[in-house]
Amino acid sequence: MRLHPKEHVERYTTEGWWTDDTIDRLLRARVAERPGALAVADPPNKAELTGGRPKRLTWAELDREVDRVAAVLLDRGVGRDDVVAVQLPNSVELAVTFLAAVRIGAIVTPFPVQFRQYELTQLGGLAQVQAFVTCPELMGRPSAEAVRQLQIPSMRAVLVWDEDDLETATGDPAILDAHLKSLDTHPNDCVTICWTSGTEATPKGVPRCHYDWLAVAWTCADAPALTADDVVLNPFPMVNMAGIGGVFLPWLRAGFALIQHHPFDLHVYLGQITAERVTYTLAPPALLTMLLHRPEALARFDISSLTRIGSGSAPLPPAMVRGWQERYGIAIINFFGSNEGIALLSEPSTMPDPGDRARYFPRPDAPGTTWPGTLGGTRIKLVDPASGEEITSEGVPGELRLSGPTVFAGYLAGTAVADPFDDDGYLVTGDLFELAGDRYLRYVDRTKDLIIRGGMNIAAAELEGLISGHPAVTEVAIVGYPDEVLGEKVCAFVVPVPGQAVDMEGIATYLRETGIASYKLPERVETIEALPRNAVGKILKRELREILIVAGD
Repeated sequence: MRLHPKEHVERYTTEGWWTDDTIDRLLRARVAERPGALAVADPPNKAELTGGRPKRLTWAELDREVDRVAAVLLDRGVGRDDVVAVQLPNSVELAVTFLAAVRIGAIVTPFPVQFRQYELTQLGGLAQVQAFVTCPELMGRPSAEAVRQLQIPSMRAVLVWDEDDLETATGDPAILDAHLKSLDTHPNDCVTICWTSGTEATPKGVPRCHYDWLAVAWTCADAPALTADDVVLNPFPMVNMAGIGGVFLPWLRAGFALIQHHPFDLHVYLGQITAERVTYTLAPPALLTMLLHRPEALARFDISSLTRIGSGSAPLPPAMVRGWQERYGIAIINFFGSNEGIALLSEPSTMPDPGDRARYFPRPDAPGTTWPGTLGGTRIKLVDPASGEEITSEGVPGELRLSGPTVFAGYLAGTAVADPFDDDGYLVTGDLFELAGDRYLRYVDRTKDLIIRGGMNIAAAELEGLISGHPAVTEVAIVGYPDEVLGEKVCAFVVPVPGQAVDMEGIATYLRETGIASYKLPERVETIEALPRNAVGKILKRELREILIVAGD
């Protein structure tokens, strides 16, 4: 299933942004270069996740495992363009399954481990899944048994990573060899169907091919300057842009050692950094803020090998970015990405000031500027959401629209009502940005999170970034709620630092000291033990709004 139209292929290959590389060709290149080096390692708590034993594979061992599982998939009736659902935690098996399916020309649709019967049936049906790969259990619940009960009409096979199936099964190597010799793999072939976060509605299917995924991988490998000498710890589920674009494909591009982590456990996470001598990892902003507030949590661990950490994707608290650089000598790289569009990374070589790195992203089409990776092939415009007029002035929020080699070709049929592209062929992102000089963009918010109070626009992300700097705040989410006079009012849901108190007066005083306009001050502050999140970690603001509705506001 080829995705992009001929004119896009001709344009981006001529410009050099798309090449003949495929995911399998990258794997084979790394195997040839580094056969005996460590390729991928399981989390140490693997037994608690799936009941299996932790594994460590060299690049040569990984390649052999990929061949073995690819042969088993063929034996079970999976072939070119068949959709293989995968529900596995971050593990060696997840990497092997993904690569084996891609090797034979199949399409992977990865599902978060938190998904249950409803989501798996719904999305599996939309993707017309032919085979489903899972493990016997996922964190104590019987995963394989549940998958076998799914009513997906197209599904013909369930494969399980246990001793009776994928763990030890073999297929016919001659059949695999014949299949690969006859396989006409093209970089425009669909390779994954990921899913939007579904924070406000049913998830949409996002097909991607080798071309656009590997364009993303260039940026995500080049911005943090990843090389084969790095050791990278991945705590983000390999189901969307952060896990696949931010770590998995840069792994194949650069050839570093990939250390898997799942589910997020601070003690295990810090222990892996210490034991594996991790040089780069990803971490959510709230965790990084909490660790600055609680340095004793790091006292038992050696994080001296870490040189940079990727975090995002929104304005980061400048105090947090500066704190990690000044206290530990670790550069925080601001990461903004979307399943459909682009990955923007603010990194220290082009943005050495931590405050700038927290707030700004590289403008892809900045004149006379060369950014890491494929940003130079991207064209942008900012559009006023109300009038549709293009914005060319600095400091005026507008919806970001994109055209370029990292942009997907369109949603999976049957999963989206509206065309995601405008009349000029630009992706309508739903993200508000401002122009900041000739070289930078400043993220403002999602258009749907913009709060309009008395005719004045309030960006939830801006308030969240400011309140996150409060020394007693671990995490915050801003939501609007109806008001008969003003239209909307603002509520801040705050997760306090353990043992500290947060109230409306304290937050308002702190915000006034930042010099923020008074109309942006929240009317309410609600403390909450934890912010509600979906399976891929996005905050569910609809649930926070429901809390206010139930409370009568």
